[in-house]
Amino acid sequence: MKIKSNSLSYILVLLLAVFIGSINTQASENDEKAVKQAVSQFYVALNEMFKGNIEPMKEVWSHAVDVTYMGPTGGIKIGWQQVLADWEAQAAMKLGGTVKPENMTITVGNNLAFTTNYEKGSNINAEGKPQEVSIRATNTFRKEDGKWKMIGHHTDLLPFLQSNRLIYDL
Repeated sequence: MKIKSNSLSYILVLLLAVFIGSINTQASENDEKAVKQAVSQFYVALNEMFKGNIEPMKEVWSHAVDVTYMGPTGGIKIGWQQVLADWEAQAAMKLGGTVKPENMTITVGNNLAFTTNYEKGSNINAEGKPQEVSIRATNTFRKEDGKWKMIGHHTDLLPFLQSNRLIYDL
């Protein structure tokens, strides 16, 4: 009887472990889909910002004090107020054009996720001519209240934006 009881206990523990493992796998798959959606929303917001519309960018980002932004003009912005001010300055430039992510990799953890990719497309430079954009980007997200919010964006510098130097180093 003791052997059957131990065997039954072992089988129940094994089944429970398999069940819990499948729940974690499903949660991870759901999180990966949600992160992909958050990334997509960021690039929609970025292209809206090029038209001067900053509202979608406000929705994508966390408004926490620890968010960071190192954009194509240089410098580093820390905290939502500084990050927002940078995006607003860029929106005011109305750079036009579109930028899309390419060759993206996504890594998703329990509450943090990041992507690495290229951003390719074009904007309008200070002379009013289309200027190619081909830079590397890293995007960082954190799950806040069940939603994936951007907490970091880092890109290479773009010379045609650096010359405008709207954003200053700390």
